[in-house]
Amino acid sequence: MIKSMTGFGRGEYEKDGRNYIVEIKSVNHKYSDINVRLPRFLNNLEDGIRKKVSSVISRGKIDVFITFENNSSKGTSIRINKQLAKEYIRELTELAQEVNIQYEVNIMDITKLPEILKIEESENEEIASELVIALDEALEKFVAMREIEGQKLMEDIAKRIHIVEGKVEEISKLSTGLVEEYIVKLEARVNELLKTTVVDKERIAQEIVIFSDKSSIEEEMTRLKSHIVQFLNLLKQSSPIGKKFDFLIQEMNREVNTIGAKANCLAITNCVIEVKTEIENIREQIQNIE
Repeated sequence: MIKSMTGFGRGEYEKDGRNYIVEIKSVNHKYSDINVRLPRFLNNLEDGIRKKVSSVISRGKIDVFITFENNSSKGTSIRINKQLAKEYIRELTELAQEVNIQYEVNIMDITKLPEILKIEESENEEIASELVIALDEALEKFVAMREIEGQKLMEDIAKRIHIVEGKVEEISKLSTGLVEEYIVKLEARVNELLKTTVVDKERIAQEIVIFSDKSSIEEEMTRLKSHIVQFLNLLKQSSPIGKKFDFLIQEMNREVNTIGAKANCLAITNCVIEVKTEIENIREQIQNIE
C-alpha cells in the first residue's frame, strides 16, 4: 500500500505509577531523518528507538517525542553525599563552639542542606520494556494514518494520470494526419506564390521529408506511453516508491516538452498544455509519497 510521508501517532502506557507517552509526527523529506527527544536518563535507548522507527518508515522527517512520569520507586535512587554532610557537621559544630551556643546535630536538618540529597533516575530493563509498549502503539497509529493519507493520494494521482493518458491518445490521433495536412498546405502555398499548377514534385518531396523529420513525435509518444504504463503499475505496488514516481514524472515532463516543441499544430499544443498542468499537479502530490 502506498503511504504518505505525513502522519501522526500517539501511544500511552501506565503501570504502577509510571506513565509513558510517545508521540510521532512526520513531514515530507527527500531522505529519512529521524529525531528522538526523550529524558536524559533514557538516552541509551535512543539507538534502539531509531532502529525500530526506521524498520517501518523509509522516508520523511520524523520527530519522536517521549515523556516519562515516574511516581514509583522503580528506576529512581537516593544518594546521600556523606562526605559533604560530614563537612557540614564539622563546620557547624566548630561554629557553635566559637560563638558559645548549644548545638545538637539533627540529621533531618543536615539533609536539607544544599547538595546533600540527590534523587537520581536510571534506566532499567523493566522501564525499557514498558516504553516499547507505548512506542509500538504510537507506531501502529502513525503507520495507519500514513496509509489512509496514501490511499487518498493514490486515488487523486490515478485520476490525474488517466486524464494524461486520455490526452496523450488525443495527441496521437491528431499527429497521424499532420504530414498529409502539411502536403496540402505546402502545394497550395507554392501554387499561390508561383501562380502556376506546375509544381516541382522533387522539391516538394524534399520539404515533406524535412518537415516529417522535424515534426515527428512517434519516439516521444512511444516513450511517454511506456512511462504512463509504468506509472500505473507503480500505483499497485507498496511503499517506498516515491523516488520512482519522481523519476518517472520527470521523464514524462521531458517527453511532453519535446512533443510541444515539435508539433506544428495548435490542437496538439493545447493538449500539451493540459498534460503539463496535470503532470505538475501529480508532481506536487508525489512529493508526499514515501
